Amino acid sequence: MLKKYSLVLFMTFLMVNNQSFSQSTSPYETSFKYDGPAVAAGLGLTYLGFTFVKNKSDLTPTELAGKSKEDVFFVDRFAAGNFRDKADKDSYIPFYGSFAVAPIVALIDKNQRSHYGQITVLFLETMSAAAASFTITAGLVQRSRPLVYNTSLLPEDRLDKDEQRSFFAGHTTATAAATFFAAKVFSDFNPDSKLKPYVWAAAAAVPALVGYQRLRAGKHFLTDNLLGYGVGAACGILIPQLHKKTNQTNISVSPVMGFNYQGMGLTYKFKN
Repeated sequence: MLKKYSLVLFMTFLMVNNQSFSQSTSPYETSFKYDGPAVAAGLGLTYLGFTFVKNKSDLTPTELAGKSKEDVFFVDRFAAGNFRDKADKDSYIPFYGSFAVAPIVALIDKNQRSHYGQITVLFLETMSAAAASFTITAGLVQRSRPLVYNTSLLPEDRLDKDEQRSFFAGHTTATAAATFFAAKVFSDFNPDSKLKPYVWAAAAAVPALVGYQRLRAGKHFLTDNLLGYGVGAACGILIPQLHKKTNQTNISVSPVMGFNYQGMGLTYKFKN
């Protein structure tokens, strides 16, 4: 999934053209001075997260033997042992489909069409922020997926390092970021549209479906999906909002790095 997601981000990057910073009649303001480094930092942190995930270790047989459903957080315990291969495969349909939502809506909607490049920049910034959040967390946090508690599966499948990154749900995060971004941008370009309630309802439903399928597949617990949904929705809404021309807030969100930490920073500027 991580390799496929990075390919999606790279292909989106290639879509940016010389219309990227068109400003006329757009509700957004973008600047290469600020958005260029933000995108680069998001992609860099995403790559760092991929590295963390790649370098994770398999469970040892002793650690696997010590796994018990009773040790799982009580809210998530019902999902421990879940495994449905078909649900895993089915989850990729709305997951990949969500990445096409924003570009397609931007092409269809006449108000967005002439600002396609600018919207693409904001979309890439949104998706790279979401990707950085869940890849770094998944790489640093050791939490076995629900299927690891399924004793009917082969031990080697349960021991695999890929099954030790349940926290938090990347598919749900990325899908929510894409769909809520599409809904937010549509609403900002069409503030009086009667379609807005339906657009927002669809934006909320698609990542919920992905999360449900990931839960059934035994890939993530409920809390993994809930957090992923929240992080993705926040990225999809906040990043366009922070670029609005009429935005009077002094809050900014950006990736941050240090010698011993990596993550997303929230900054509030006080007026003199």
